[in-house]
Amino acid sequence: QVQLVESGGGSVQSGGSLRLSCAVSGYTYSSYCMGWFRQAPGKEREGVAAIDSDGSTSYADSVKGRFTISQDNAKNTLYLQMNSLKPEDTANYYCAAETPFDDCSGSRVVGGYWGQGTQVIVSS
Repeated sequence: QVQLVESGGGSVQSGGSLRLSCAVSGYTYSSYCMGWFRQAPGKEREGVAAIDSDGSTSYADSVKGRFTISQDNAKNTLYLQMNSLKPEDTANYYCAAETPFDDCSGSRVVGGYWGQGTQVIVSS
């Protein structure tokens, strides 16, 4: 059974940082696309960042230079380091895993398996 469990969300002031973690279990594919997407109240889901099994990363334009996606395969954990946070980054953040995949772009919502989400609130 595949499980993705996010943690690390919280409240922070504008300009602050947070690191989100996603613990992955039961996902044994050697080729994959994993990513983070977010959804703010009343808005559509928005892809944030993605990383494939080769380690290639991709980001949405709105977070380039501020967010960094990474993975620790030994710990089966996906991370999203978020710096210089802005109020418009406020949303529920979800991690996702997809196999097979055609496009591992950070600007798309990765499909397949999703976690339950973690809330990020950035105040001005």
